[in-house]
Amino acid sequence: MKPRIPFSIDKFITLGALVLLLAVFSVTANNFFTARNLLTMALQTSTITMMGIGVTLVIITAGIDLSIGSIVALTGTAAVMVANAGVPTPLAMAFGLLVGVLCGLGNGLLITRLRLPPFIATLGSMMILRGVVLTITNANSSPAPDNFGDLGNNTLFKITQPNPDGGLLTVFPGVSYIVLIMVAMSLVFWFVLTKTKIGRYTYAIGSNEEAARLSGIPVARIKVYNYIFSGFLAGLVGIVLASRMVTSQPNGGIGYEMNAIASAVIGGTSLMGGVGTVGGTVIGSFIIGTLSTGLTMQGASYFAQQIVIGSVVILAVALDQIRNRPKRRKS
Repeated sequence: MKPRIPFSIDKFITLGALVLLLAVFSVTANNFFTARNLLTMALQTSTITMMGIGVTLVIITAGIDLSIGSIVALTGTAAVMVANAGVPTPLAMAFGLLVGVLCGLGNGLLITRLRLPPFIATLGSMMILRGVVLTITNANSSPAPDNFGDLGNNTLFKITQPNPDGGLLTVFPGVSYIVLIMVAMSLVFWFVLTKTKIGRYTYAIGSNEEAARLSGIPVARIKVYNYIFSGFLAGLVGIVLASRMVTSQPNGGIGYEMNAIASAVIGGTSLMGGVGTVGGTVIGSFIIGTLSTGLTMQGASYFAQQIVIGSVVILAVALDQIRNRPKRRKS
């Protein structure tokens, strides 16, 4: 059995929506369509994108991961604590990533070995991991070594020129390392999902788990792999956020899982499983980022932004239900 990776025009519809939003805000919001603002928006959106990719992999298997916000807080805090203990920064960051992988592995085993529903397993993990990070830090943040901030605050391709009044004038602010990491992770997991057995098996499990099992697909193992990927990407976000702030964030990551799931759903990932793409999730995350940035520049409050983004999520899910209605009738 060689499952066919589904192709859908949904990502082209969402891409058109993103282009339309960019055009609207370019006209209605001053200084929106500038290199500096677009790079800032990409930086702010990159964390949602990486978490959204991890959640997409899980949702395609008809699962869910509510623990990623807590993993973000735990991994960043763990990396800062190890760095403060004298471990070189690269090794401290690697330790943080390992913590994220172990958290994802734990979620996968709870779901495949204990056969807990993904919602309950990851909800419990969310509460446990948040409690752990708040307990070991007493809910207090800690400053990191200075070089810990190099990853989150440096850029490539920055262009400067001498200022007639003295000093240097920034012509092009450069591309943040975090944005480059986001691009790299998008390409890596696009390859995993479309060009490897893990990706093909992931779609097959989400489409019909029992048929996949009868076809010889190692269902439990593939599910665990995807939860590990989700934990890894959440851990990576925890590292880059701690690096950007140059401090641990035990109270950070609250609500991040909602934005990640929203980016996946807006990008065309079906909550029923079996449908979703990395490219669609990237577009979905940038739709959220564009709405947040554009509405902020127009003077809209944070609360109004939540109303708009929530409405977009409901619309995306409603369209998904309408699209799948003929399939459910046929089955």
